[in-house]
Amino acid sequence: MIGNSARIIPCLLLRGEGLVKTVKFKDAKYVGDPINAVRLFNDLEVDELIFLDIEATAKGREPPFERIAEIAGEAFMPICYGGGVTSFEQAARLFKSGVEKVALTTALIEKPELVRQIADTFGEQAVVAGIDVKKDWLGKSRAMVKAGATKTSFDPVALAKRAAELGAGEILLTSIDREGTYQGYDLDLVKAVSAAVQIPVIANGGAGELPHMRQAIDAGASAAAAGSLFVYKGPHRAVLVNYPKRARLRELLQPHTSA
Repeated sequence: MIGNSARIIPCLLLRGEGLVKTVKFKDAKYVGDPINAVRLFNDLEVDELIFLDIEATAKGREPPFERIAEIAGEAFMPICYGGGVTSFEQAARLFKSGVEKVALTTALIEKPELVRQIADTFGEQAVVAGIDVKKDWLGKSRAMVKAGATKTSFDPVALAKRAAELGAGEILLTSIDREGTYQGYDLDLVKAVSAAVQIPVIANGGAGELPHMRQAIDAGASAAAAGSLFVYKGPHRAVLVNYPKRARLRELLQPHTSA
């Protein structure tokens, strides 16, 4: 059973004006409008929302500030945004637009001083360290940057420790190998990183059914994030479709009992 303090967080991918789903960070397919998704999650009273622009860093462009401000203006819950954030000024503009947290993935490695600068000014809770992980042909896990396209020398546990030391308030831990596959989280990865740091870890990548989210929490994560599980309207997908409004998303993860 999910504890009262555990968070359930939809993690939504932006490309241009729309939402997309990917599989192992590739083959992006359009799935809908982000504003409509926000309104649905408002009704379900989710704990938070994470929006990640999958093209900003790869194309070297800034975050879509106006679109993010529009999304934040519709949301009744805290918003975390990641993608293309390379400067303190950009982060400050995002916070001014209504975003509560900024996720740094490529900048975590290329501009580590930015983590400390944002944390010192806006508080550690405002900085999320994004750690995208992929296994090489030897089965060794490595942190990836630039939307999963570039391998780094960092082991995910070592990078998590570094992020905590720099002042990050939590970690968004994504398994690229599991992302979009519905095969469940990489629980060994979740356990290793969660045990190595004192800050909260958000497990992401691979949720295919609700019990997978309970498994991530049991493995040590403080929160479980998912994207395709909640928004992709494929066969037997989109758990939230037709679910009664005003029902809390957390209720979906509790065992069903008969009266």
